[in-house]
Parts: sequence; structure tokens; C-alpha cells
Amino acid sequence: MKKTDKLLIGIVAGIILLVVVAFWVALSKPKPTYQAEDKPDGVAFNYLFALQQKDYERAYGYLSPAIKGYPVDAEKFADDIRDNKWSFNGLDDSNTTVQVSSSDVTGNRADVKIEETHFYGGDLFNNGQYTNNFSMTLRQDENGNWKIEESDSFWFHCWSTPRDYGCQ
Repeated sequence: MKKTDKLLIGIVAGIILLVVVAFWVALSKPKPTYQAEDKPDGVAFNYLFALQQKDYERAYGYLSPAIKGYPVDAEKFADDIRDNKWSFNGLDDSNTTVQVSSSDVTGNRADVKIEETHFYGGDLFNNGQYTNNFSMTLRQDENGNWKIEESDSFWFHCWSTPRDYGCQ
């Protein structure tokens, strides 16, 4: 009987140790932060991260003033986001992550590929996540700063068209 008790105690202690280690790993994961802005992939990530943090003024600063429907100021930019939530859906969810998967720079133009992953409750035959890949186009301005000109996601279509084409 004593041998069985020691074995059971060892199994329970091992399980408790595994649970503690799993929590420690999950909680010690570094929090995302802004990246350097000297490369287009850093600017693309920072734009999405600023949107996630609801720092619309900073996100607005990453847009190129050369886009046709450029919002007149950060407040108009924030209004566009609030009025078109479906275009920005997902970034306010803590179960969504974004990461730059590649960046292709040609002269003063860059195409940045982004991988957006949504996590949800899975089951035996489902891993509980889905991934959306999209791209952003950036251009370097006369000061050498990278600015976003177009994006397939987390973008209001009226920013890419003149305001008089059905956009206000």
C-alpha cells in the first residue's frame, strides 16, 4: 500500500509541476512593443500595433499624405475607423496576433506581407486558429521615412480613392 501511495503522490506532483511550468511560460512571454521605424516592415507592424492599442494619432502618422483620400487629421482618421469597424475588426481582440512574414523592397517602394492569426476554441479535429495573409504597400518619402500607401486589410477603402467618389 505504501508503494502505491508514493507512486500516486509522484504522479500528482509531476502534474502540478507541469501546470506551474506551463503558466510560467505563458505569463513570462514578452509583451509586444513598437519596432524600429527605419524599415518598412517595422512601420507596417507599428501601424497595426498602434491600431490595436487604439493609438489612432500614432497610426495616422504612418499613412502617406500622398494617398488620394488622405484624412485631414488624426481625428478624421479615428472617425473613419469608428465608422467602418468591419474593416478593422479583429485587432481589438486579444486572441488575434499579427506579424510581418516578408518584406520586398525595390528602390523607394516596399511590399510587406502580413500574417494575421485568430485563435479560438478548437476541438479534436480543429487546431483552433485560422490565418489571414494580406499585404501593404509603402513608399519612402523625401525625408527617408516609410509611409503606408495601401493595405488589403485594416484599411478604409476611401483612403485610396478621392473623397468625391462616393466617399465622404
